[in-house]
Amino acid sequence: MNARILTTATLFTVFAGGLTARAADSQLVGLVMPDAKVIAGVNVDQAKASPFGQYVLTQMQSTDLQQMTALTGFDPTRDVHELLVASSGPTGQHDNGLAVARGNFDISRITAAATAHGATTESYNGVTIIVDPKKTHGLAFLDSTLVVAGDLANVKAAIDRPKTGSSIPTALAVQVDQWSNAQDAWVISAVPPYTLHPPSTAVGIPGVGPNAQNAFGKIEQAAAGVKFGALVVVTAQAQADTPQDATTMGDALKLLSNLALMQAGQQNPQLAALVQSLSVTTQGNLLKVTFSLPEDQLQQLVKPPHQSHIEHRPAVRHM
Repeated sequence: MNARILTTATLFTVFAGGLTARAADSQLVGLVMPDAKVIAGVNVDQAKASPFGQYVLTQMQSTDLQQMTALTGFDPTRDVHELLVASSGPTGQHDNGLAVARGNFDISRITAAATAHGATTESYNGVTIIVDPKKTHGLAFLDSTLVVAGDLANVKAAIDRPKTGSSIPTALAVQVDQWSNAQDAWVISAVPPYTLHPPSTAVGIPGVGPNAQNAFGKIEQAAAGVKFGALVVVTAQAQADTPQDATTMGDALKLLSNLALMQAGQQNPQLAALVQSLSVTTQGNLLKVTFSLPEDQLQQLVKPPHQSHIEHRPAVRHM
């Protein structure tokens, strides 16, 4: 089990499903690094209960994930119930992430398969860490239902955290509680989004003036969530620098939605329906955006074009 397999499994689980309508597991939250800038939460159980979630699960299968399942018997779509992923640095930095998951794990089988493929183990404060061949990332089972994975420094810090008592800031913990209670899948950025992935060059937004583009660059915090069901509802919220910036961003989004609706027309009814459902509101310096679409239509909207082409390709008759 190498670092790439660990990363693939983590990313797959993150995007695969959603949380039930309850707060995130407090023990999982307690393992997150205190300086976390981004936290996301999901629950694969909820994805499996939703037809659209099941579709996402099948589409996110990868060679690495299938290999890991075959080698270890560990299947994120079956064995993971809830997962949190956190990062304390910009996108692209590999030594700043941590994943913590609640599930059912065959520890001995996973460990045996990992060591058979080049991984090593080390003991840290009474906990065995499975270390990837490059000795940069690791995975540790705190018990048969709780696992942490990430770069070695963060894994070791998570093992120590219950004893040190360090935790995320209260304000961020409140947001985690609010979004995990209200949404099925959610992500929170406690810092300006542009600091997580700074653009190399400024890219203009067609139809939007420079004032609106500058306003988007002044977002201080952001969060988003998805509610699965027969009707999939997406909610996003951004905290702008000022109420004027929030209003400017809202007006820009309304303009862009009108342009998208004109272009979609009858050629893309799913996209047109999604745009028509868009709601943009502001309250002080908060911008809130929601949109919804029946899950069967959303599935058609997100389906890759080449897949639709293959599925509808007429049979070839051999003369």
